[in-house]
Amino acid sequence: MVQQTPLTAEDVRRLCGDISDWKVAEILSSGGDLAALELAKVWSMGDDETTPARHLSPESPAARILDVLTADEEEEE
Repeated sequence: MVQQTPLTAEDVRRLCGDISDWKVAEILSSGGDLAALELAKVWSMGDDETTPARHLSPESPAARILDVLTADEEEEE
């Protein structure tokens, strides 16, 4: 079994840039690792046609991170 290294706030900000503190806190509490964060970040930049999020288990860390990353996008549209 591969041991996950817990995410740090520095990891989140390095990959996601200048995001709000609440998003960083939610991502850190997601239970995800760096791989989940990287996947969610890539998916958050895609369009609905290429984003596999609808195929993810909603309980998966990557899906939870994706929800956090895209939480305010709906309000902006």
